[in-house]
Amino acid sequence: MAIIETEAALHEAHRDNHTHRDVNGGWLRPAVFGAMDGLVSNLALMTGVAGGAVSQHAIVLSGLAGLAAGAFSMAAGEYTSVASQRELVEAELDVERRELTKHPKDEEAELAALYEARGVEPKLAREVARQLSRDPEQALEIHAREELGIDPGDLPSPIVAAVSSFGSFALGALLPVLPYLLGASTLWPAVLLALAGLFLCGAVVAKVTARTWWFSGLRQLALGGAAAGVTYALGTLFGTAVG
Repeated sequence: MAIIETEAALHEAHRDNHTHRDVNGGWLRPAVFGAMDGLVSNLALMTGVAGGAVSQHAIVLSGLAGLAAGAFSMAAGEYTSVASQRELVEAELDVERRELTKHPKDEEAELAALYEARGVEPKLAREVARQLSRDPEQALEIHAREELGIDPGDLPSPIVAAVSSFGSFALGALLPVLPYLLGASTLWPAVLLALAGLFLCGAVVAKVTARTWWFSGLRQLALGGAAAGVTYALGTLFGTAVG
């Protein structure tokens, strides 16, 4: 009796402590990376323009244009990508649905073979496949998971992907422009705010990785700073050459 209670306690403790990170990242990863993309690209664009010794008005205009163009481009790209992926998945599901209708026994045997390949005894695998195949929709879901690695009830939405990409990119791209909109007359406030945003984004990314927040933040800060430095140098070079 004591052994049983001990095992139960250990099982309960294991269940309470046995947690994993969200390896898919959920909504956090695409949102943060979208904002990071907006930050880096617009900061680089603005520093490149500023390197050409243009007016403050031209820098602000380039930042706003970069925000709008990048956000719409991201949204369009995400919508097309996710919509195409969804259409491909739905086409494969239609193929599987037709096979289940035309050849139910063959599909049941295929499912049983999958379970056997995973170590289930043949007799038990056939019985499990038979019971699971009684409901056509359930059978379709199981075949989709086993053969295609997808969940028919959890397909991504192109509209959600487009809207979230637009919003996150626009938010990130707004940071370098914001100091100018609030009255700044030099590039440095925009650079400092953007670099702080990059560090914050990098630190948030550590939520879905095994890295420490400060390492992830500094890494993103260094990459974004390097991109801004290179484009500023190119802007200065081309500005001098054109001038």
